[in-house]
Amino acid sequence: MTSQFDAKNDATKRKQTSPDSESSSTRGPQAGVSNEDASRRKFLQIVRGAGAGLVTAAGMEFVAPSSALAQALDTPEKALKELLAGNQRFVDLKLTSFELDLAILRNRTSESQEPFAAVLACADSRVPVELIFDATIGHIFVARVAGNFVTSEIIASLEYGAAKLGTKVILVMGHGSCGAVTAAIANANVEPVAGQISALYPHIRPAVNKGGTDPDQVSKVNAVLQAALLRQSSTVISRLVANHQLMVRAAFYNLGSGIVNLLD
Repeated sequence: MTSQFDAKNDATKRKQTSPDSESSSTRGPQAGVSNEDASRRKFLQIVRGAGAGLVTAAGMEFVAPSSALAQALDTPEKALKELLAGNQRFVDLKLTSFELDLAILRNRTSESQEPFAAVLACADSRVPVELIFDATIGHIFVARVAGNFVTSEIIASLEYGAAKLGTKVILVMGHGSCGAVTAAIANANVEPVAGQISALYPHIRPAVNKGGTDPDQVSKVNAVLQAALLRQSSTVISRLVANHQLMVRAAFYNLGSGIVNLLD
């Protein structure tokens, strides 16, 4: 064992002094470790710099951190376009967010955040907002409630996202086979059920009255109504919309296809 170890050391020393050592380092298992170390050093140099970006976990591709992304998506139109582009990557199974180093992202967003978009979504477990839009830590400000409807608390949260954090677009997103919507349709003309579930129904009932008995159609109508209510009920949001600093749109997420379609 000692002679093999010494032989490896001698070979390593010869590599380091050989004129061909740089090209030789790209071959064999030992080269993988060398390349990885070099990538890590390069990564640290990048993230230490002012306004630095992030590279992928493999150290092979440059991507923007949350702050740079927020600065690049400086209009509502650009922010909406990025949301839809991220959804297309999700549909195509070509996600890029998983390539980011989550440890670095956690560190860089531990004291501040600059999300470029906000999404009001249902609490349904089949609606993973960040995944649907191929986003990661710090990209999307998310508010969730079963039935994705507007309340004072939801308005306050989305006002904070827009006025304080700088989100450029708010997407009110319904989805297919929504349990809250289905329950609201089924209980449209009966006594409230036990517990607090029936507290959801009054918020969804206007969409039921307008959309009929098809759950997906009611979900679409509900998203449109809630987006309009959000624009009208919040002076903060309505002012930002009027100044073209914010966009509020309604959308529908298809559970089967993964596609998000705008409704208004």
